[in-house]
Amino acid sequence: MSSATIFGGAALGRVTQAEADETLSLLLEYGVNHIDTAASYGDSELRIGPWMEKHRSDFFLATKTGSRTYEGAKKEIENSLRRLRVESVDLLQLHNLVHPDDWDTAMGEGGALRAAVEAKEQGLTRFLGVTGHGLLTAAMHRRSVNRYPFDTVLLPWNYVMFRDERYRREFESLVAICRDKGIAVQTIKSITKGPWALKPQTTSTWYEPLEDPEDIALAVSWILGQEDVFLNTASDIHFLPKVLAAADRHRDKPTNEEMEDLVRRKCMSRLFVS
Repeated sequence: MSSATIFGGAALGRVTQAEADETLSLLLEYGVNHIDTAASYGDSELRIGPWMEKHRSDFFLATKTGSRTYEGAKKEIENSLRRLRVESVDLLQLHNLVHPDDWDTAMGEGGALRAAVEAKEQGLTRFLGVTGHGLLTAAMHRRSVNRYPFDTVLLPWNYVMFRDERYRREFESLVAICRDKGIAVQTIKSITKGPWALKPQTTSTWYEPLEDPEDIALAVSWILGQEDVFLNTASDIHFLPKVLAAADRHRDKPTNEEMEDLVRRKCMSRLFVS
């Protein structure tokens, strides 16, 4: 069983081990038992490794391979297990598989999917998933789950993206398929305010996040108020306490009127453009 709130391990990409240990301890306090990392998240796997030696049984552990070929993915999976100091993970995901050319390679005979399936057969992972970014993600994930019986998908979802009629249709169509097939839907970018654009980047998130606790609470509750999806926390350890506190306080899904007011007050804008 996974907690509805998932820890986004990208937040550990550029922190000290002491900061990582403090952050991971916070997960236990809030009952978050799912850690999501990736081979490409800087030092994240290395920071999680020492923690896994003591707390492996406390967490559902997920990582990702960004390689598109069989050989590349196989090496990356082996390296991730070494870095994480574990014999196996619970979930292995094909990372950001959205571009059609990447998809054709990864899903082909000599592609990353073959390495992932092989890892599952060897007991190196229990489940397989696919992740993505951008406005094509929902449509491409539909393609993926029709190509192979993945256990999970991960993709962007927040109120601003809900307002995009085309993306909303694609997302809801994917969720319906996943519901029928028993596939878990993980979401990212819940507290996005918009792109940094010309502003100086002041956090480790690649988008500008909401910062006020009450605003974060609205954005988080809007996601968690949808029973078919999980929420992945933001990629900055300094925002984690705010997001976890908001998730802990969550009771009811905010109304569209409340969310429209948030968009208006914070001048929220689309992170992805078509």
